[in-house]
Formats: sequence, C-alpha cells, structure tokens
Amino acid sequence: MRRFNNMLIAVALCFVLSSCGLYTKYSRPEGVENSVEKLYRGVAAEAADSVANFGTKPWQEVFTDPALQRLIDSALVRNTDVRVAQLRVGEAEAALKAARLAYIPSFAFTPNGAAASFGFSKEQWSYSVPITASWQLDIFGRLTAAKRRAKAAVEGSEAYSRAVRSQVVGAMANMYYMLLMLDAQLSIAEQTSESWGKNVETMRLMKEAGMSNEASVRQMEANYYAICTMVHDLREQVFLLENFISIMLADVPQRIERTTLAEQSLPTEVYTGVPLHLLSQRPDVQIAEQNLVQAFYATNEARASLYPSITLSGSGGWTNAVGAAIVNPASLLWSVAASLFQPIFQNGALRARLKIAKLQQQEAELQFRQTLLNAGNEVNTAIEQCQTSRTKHTLYEQQVESLAAAVESTQLMMEHGSSTYLEVLVAQQTLLNAQLSLTENRFKELQGMVNLYVALGGK
Repeated sequence: MRRFNNMLIAVALCFVLSSCGLYTKYSRPEGVENSVEKLYRGVAAEAADSVANFGTKPWQEVFTDPALQRLIDSALVRNTDVRVAQLRVGEAEAALKAARLAYIPSFAFTPNGAAASFGFSKEQWSYSVPITASWQLDIFGRLTAAKRRAKAAVEGSEAYSRAVRSQVVGAMANMYYMLLMLDAQLSIAEQTSESWGKNVETMRLMKEAGMSNEASVRQMEANYYAICTMVHDLREQVFLLENFISIMLADVPQRIERTTLAEQSLPTEVYTGVPLHLLSQRPDVQIAEQNLVQAFYATNEARASLYPSITLSGSGGWTNAVGAAIVNPASLLWSVAASLFQPIFQNGALRARLKIAKLQQQEAELQFRQTLLNAGNEVNTAIEQCQTSRTKHTLYEQQVESLAAAVESTQLMMEHGSSTYLEVLVAQQTLLNAQLSLTENRFKELQGMVNLYVALGGK
C-alpha cells in the first residue's frame, strides 16, 4: 500500500509539472499590427487606422434582390464545394476528439487460454481473463501540443468552409449582376436594331425620291446587320451564363429567374473599423493564421519528442495459472507498473524532424504575412473600383443624354437634306457604345461592392 501511495504522489507531481506549461503558447508574430496599418492607400491621416467596412453584415442585408437571395440560398445548400468544405470540418472535429481522448487511459480486454500435456498425461487447460490499462503522462506537453494543433486544424477547416461560402455568395452575386447587365445590353441592342431597321427603310425611300444613293443605303444596311449580329451574340452569352449559374446550383441547365439592372441597389453607407480586426474576419487570413498555429504546435510536438515519456500501466483479472501450477477455480491477479522511455540515439531522426518543423513554421509565417498583403490589396482595389464607377456613372448618363439628342438632330437634318448619312451613322454608333458602356459601368459598380464585401470577409 505504501508503494501505491508513492505512485499516486508521483502521478500528482507529474500533473503539476504538466500544468506548469513546459511548452510555449502561440502568439501572433511581431510587427503584424504595424504592417496592416500601412495596407490602405488614400486614407486620411486622422483615420489612418480605419477603412470601409460592411463585411460584417449578413449577405441578406447586402443583396436584397429577392431573386438573387433565392439563388444564393440554393447555392449554399446544394453547391458541391460548400458540401465538401462542411465534410472537412467534420473530419477535423473527429481528429480533435481523438487528440483529446489521448489524455485518458486506454483499456483493453485480452482473454487467452492454452492447453498443455507432458508425455502421455492428460492435457491441462490454463486461461487468464485480464483487463489491461495504459496511461501516458503528458509531462513535456507533447499531447497538449497535438491537441492544440488539432484544434487549430478545426478552426482552419471552419475558416475554409466560410471562405467557400463567401466565394459562392460573391460569385453568385457577380454572375447574377452580369446576367442583368447582359439583359440590359440585349434590350439596348434590340431597340437599336429596331431603330436602325427603320432608318434603312427611310434611306430606301429617300433613294427612290432621289435624295440618297445606293452607297448610303448599303452602308445603312451593313450597320443594321451588324447590330442584328450583336443581338444574337448577347442572347448566346445570356444562355451560356444561365447554364453556368445552373452548374453552381448543382442543377440541370435552366432559365434563371431575375429582375432588372435598374432595380438594383447596394448599401452606400460605409462603416469604419480597425484594419487588423477587419482583415482577421477574412476566411483566407484565418486559414493562413491557423496554418501557422498548426505549424507552431507541430514544432512544440517535435521538440517534446526529444524528452522522456512516462507511461503507467496495469492489469487485473482472473487466472488459473500461477507460476507453474494450474489451480481451479481461478484466482484474482493484478499488477501495476510504470515505464520511462528516453530517446538516446535514433540516427538524428528526431532532431531532423524538429528542424523540418521549424522550417515549416517559418514558411507558414511568411505565407500568413503575404496573405495579409494580398488581403489589403484586394480591399484597396475594390474600394477604388466602387469609387471610380460611381464617379463615372453620372458622366455616362450625361453623355448618353447628349448623344441621344445628337442622333435625333442628325436624323432630322438628313431627312431635310442638310446632313449626310455618315453623320447619322457616326452619331448612332457613338450612342450605342455609350449606352453599352453605361450598363457595363453600372455592373462594375455593383461588382466592386460585391468584391469589397467579400474582401472584408463577408458572411
């Protein structure tokens, strides 16, 4: 009993040593906060540590179009990439559970029996029915490092799942707005085709009246056929984009229900926040940091493997074999043991493993820092795209208004003989290009807001 008490004291001491933390805990690399503050261009000095932030809003509050919301909802449920990412989270959680269970003893039921006979004597049966237990003490934090590494893997897989969801939301929104842009451009092309068709008829009548010539009619016809070709091209693009959206929905090709580009609106308000806090909401930044955390604890685990490991073991059960004698009925048998394993020489494998772990940790830190730089660049680009597109929108509207008036004037002048067909053609073509540019610029503005939302870690 005294020996057993001494063993309990030894176990208690081991727990004390383990709780002292002979391993270090992860902390974010130095200089990250300062480097993040420099990621944003064009920010006023008094607001140098703030940036547009509406990435914390749920996507339902950002994308309010009911048709788009239905598409995003369906994609988040049915998209293959989203479902695979969710399965990876489950795999990581199972690995973390296994790492946590490493702290408790393992038990095994190992019954065995044998028969023996000496000479021609009757065989004698011996058997034992033991239950064995083994418990490894985590003195130098190897199990703790493994558990923390598994926990970082879970958080990384959860961040990956959020990243996939965010990308699906952003991609679906961008494709939806592109579809609306193509619809608007198709409508413009069809209206232009109808208008130019009337101009061709007018030119033919003017030719019959001797007010025009064959060359003018043919030039008008060529432009009319060109716009008819554009109509078919736009219809094809709409058809292909609808098919691609259907693939994202993991569904068969079908027509996509939608509204119009003119009905779209996105938040114009921007909120401010601490840059590092904003970027830390991005799933890719979280993934990169959790990869660094895993590498950090993998280094701790490799370092702990250089130190001794202590295992407590015991067994208890019944047996009828005691020494060389076989007795019946069976008697109770139990044993308790402790073992220490200290690596001495393993051809440098353990130290090589530690060196590899340290190098992988440095690599993960570099990737984390680069991910932050990329994140800042994406935010900058999206903000600039939004601001530029908004500035150009009014100018495009004024240009279209002026060109529409110019087309009307040149057509009237041509009908009265004071203008040539070339002036009409140039005015019509310029107006068409401006109308198409106006719709494209509106799409770029919407796309910029979508990209900014995703760049800020949109939920």
